[in-house]
Amino acid sequence: MINGKTRVIGIVADPIDHVRTPERFNAYLQRIGSNAVLVPFHVRPQDFAGFVAGLPAIRSLIGMVVTIPYKEAVVRHCTDLTEAAQRSGAVNILRIDHEAGTLTGSNLDGEGFVQGLLGQGHVIAGQRVYLAGAGGAAKAIAHALARHGAFAIAIYNRTENRARQLVQELRTHYPQLDAEVGGASPEKCTLAVNATSLGLKPGDLLPFELDRLPVGTLIAEVVMNPDMTPLLVAAKERGHPIHLGHHMVDAQIEQMAHFLGLL
Repeated sequence: MINGKTRVIGIVADPIDHVRTPERFNAYLQRIGSNAVLVPFHVRPQDFAGFVAGLPAIRSLIGMVVTIPYKEAVVRHCTDLTEAAQRSGAVNILRIDHEAGTLTGSNLDGEGFVQGLLGQGHVIAGQRVYLAGAGGAAKAIAHALARHGAFAIAIYNRTENRARQLVQELRTHYPQLDAEVGGASPEKCTLAVNATSLGLKPGDLLPFELDRLPVGTLIAEVVMNPDMTPLLVAAKERGHPIHLGHHMVDAQIEQMAHFLGLL
């Protein structure tokens, strides 16, 4: 039951219709008996800076989940950043300190993705990873996979310069990692990840080609609506094991609650 003491968390995106976090997070809050609620905020890019500036004024608002397309844009508005946010250059959750008027940003995407894989019985150590994307979620996932022992990571992005920048970051932080720029057709990998938004809208192209993938390559998504994206459908038709996008968010729920002080 929502009342005058309910603590509010938002999730901000543009568009917003596709998000699945509210139902998952609110179900979790109900299970733990927390008087809190997560609600969606649809904010256009031209209004985003003003929206973030006003967050500390809303006393019942304790935090904000941040998703497409604002994970990188919100960094400049943060007062403090966790190490995960600093390394990825992206934020997917904000904690509001009303007394100090500050916003602390963190990024749980990478650890959430890894824990989602581990929770489904997959192994990270020794994997040869192909990662499509070099935006906020992709950077967090790349760092987390490297931290958990991936052997190699190839980054593919339509803007190649962004892929090169991420590869250089990975080489700097994880000298043991074989990091390189990948192409649109992955060939030598055991795990292929879509960390772009492709698959979110009807008619989207596949984020990468599947024809040259080795037999048994695990295909993983970050897009969670629909559950079976065109990439996962195509991968399953070719006999590849698949990993759904919602596993990443499911693994982050408790981490979000901890970060926001709800536990």
